[in-house]
Amino acid sequence: MKEYLKTDLNTVKRGANRATYDVKQIYEILDAGFIGFIGYTFQNRVISLPMAYGRIGDKLYLHGSQKNKMLLALIEIKEISMTVMHLDGLVLARSGLHHSVNYRSATLFGKVNLINNVSKKVKILKSVINQMIPNRWDSLRTISDKEIERTLVLEMTIETASAKIREAGVKDEKSDLDLPIWAGIMPIKQIAEFPIGDELLAKNIEIPKHVMDYYTDNKL
Repeated sequence: MKEYLKTDLNTVKRGANRATYDVKQIYEILDAGFIGFIGYTFQNRVISLPMAYGRIGDKLYLHGSQKNKMLLALIEIKEISMTVMHLDGLVLARSGLHHSVNYRSATLFGKVNLINNVSKKVKILKSVINQMIPNRWDSLRTISDKEIERTLVLEMTIETASAKIREAGVKDEKSDLDLPIWAGIMPIKQIAEFPIGDELLAKNIEIPKHVMDYYTDNKL
């Protein structure tokens, strides 16, 4: 089992029993998502924004316009931290302070590198689109040179990371267990509903297999 080295930066202190540094588990959390939250500073103000990403090995990739303030700030400081989180359930206890959530989260730390090579940029953009929905990229029109030129692409090398996972039930005080108050878990799941075609779509164009496969795999 390969693990990230525990350092002052990535070591989980509160709820350490829920922490994992296992690389495979952290990759699974990343691959189950598409949006991460990134913190950065701009004009001495701290800002946090959601951002789509793609993963290839130990690299995460972000993209945006050439004037994207967040990406430009990350290029300048050459470092990044990003968190991906999945909400799996609401934990409803008998007392307010014992309410919690079941979740999977991963926090990553690494270096940032600007990608200028055209063929690598195309490979990266493909990974971001396919992170959203597998096998989507190959069904699209070819990306134009102008689109590639005006797109800023950043590579994050994951140097260290940690994850926290809670998949437990209610943890109430023993003195509260006999209270006439309902307690339990409200499972939460993100699902896909049946695809809705664009209003301007030609009537003879059918829903492609990769879209229906995604719907089948993620519907209720």
